[in-house]
Amino acid sequence: MYQHKGTTLPGFETASPANPASIRVKACARLHLGFLDLNGGLGRRFGSLGLAVSRPAVDLMVSDAERLIAEGEEAERVLRYAEAAALHLNVEPRGHFRLRHSIIPHAGLGSGTQIALAVAAGLARLRGRPFRARDAAEALDRGNRSSAGLATFERGGLILDGGRGEDDRAPPILARLPFPDAWRVLLIFDTSTHGLHGEAEVSAFRQLPPFPAEAAAHLCRLALMRILPAVADRDVEAFGAGVAELQRVVGDHFASAQGGRFTSPSVTKVLTACEQRGVAGIGQSSWGPTGFAIIGSEGEARRLVAALKADGLPPGIHLDIVRGRNQGAQVRIEHTGVNRDTTLKRRLAS
Repeated sequence: MYQHKGTTLPGFETASPANPASIRVKACARLHLGFLDLNGGLGRRFGSLGLAVSRPAVDLMVSDAERLIAEGEEAERVLRYAEAAALHLNVEPRGHFRLRHSIIPHAGLGSGTQIALAVAAGLARLRGRPFRARDAAEALDRGNRSSAGLATFERGGLILDGGRGEDDRAPPILARLPFPDAWRVLLIFDTSTHGLHGEAEVSAFRQLPPFPAEAAAHLCRLALMRILPAVADRDVEAFGAGVAELQRVVGDHFASAQGGRFTSPSVTKVLTACEQRGVAGIGQSSWGPTGFAIIGSEGEARRLVAALKADGLPPGIHLDIVRGRNQGAQVRIEHTGVNRDTTLKRRLAS
């Protein structure tokens, strides 16, 4: 039987020996803004830029039970993760998991990783076990190409990881910056389609053409010398322009697999309208179909949404103005009459 040897995250309070009544875990979506090095000539491949956003979010309740029970949205998926988490934590496979709200699956928002880690964190708290998100992600087969979802679960913010090496471990986190409070992200949802996932995604990666080393060098320089400094300087125009260039290069590389620079023609139409209205930072999260636009303030975002709606949105398109989220997942022990909130935090290695 696997013996978990991880240590408790700073700020993660373990349950008392007497099991609490229930645990509530809330974990927010992440945007995957793009890969930096799909060439892999230096021994590491991918390298991801990701951002935690305030909505949509996983809202999971975990309580004691004589066996494993899952109900609510994506119950089958939750049950599968609960079985793996119990094995990983070396606890009996029992507990009642109720997913009250979830993140749209296969929309490019990292729903699988957030649900998996929420299940593992909730079960760990319920059973008084230490919890390390990185260990849990490995045990639950998450974070193979990118650590963006893992790191945003831990701490939120804008994340840069160092790509995958020769082993199967999640990529190391190289940088984490707080996303400016004033900035907003306009999410553009297309409910009529979904992004590649599962075996189709694996097949797409296999069939992609070689990625030029010169393009990888360009994107790595773009991230280090424009995108990250722009966040530190709170320069939304420079940040948006950098992200848009990253999206252009990566999106065109994936065009043969997803039918164009972006997956959804309807999302593409809205992104083009945003660009025509002067928005520098536009793109698609992961395989989409969810698109995004980076806006400098709440007022600008509201005016943009009003203008887009006045022009008429394509069928199936929904818009939501969200913030960047600079905190990790919240885990609450709910005793009778007593609530205690904690936030998962992890000090990144220097």
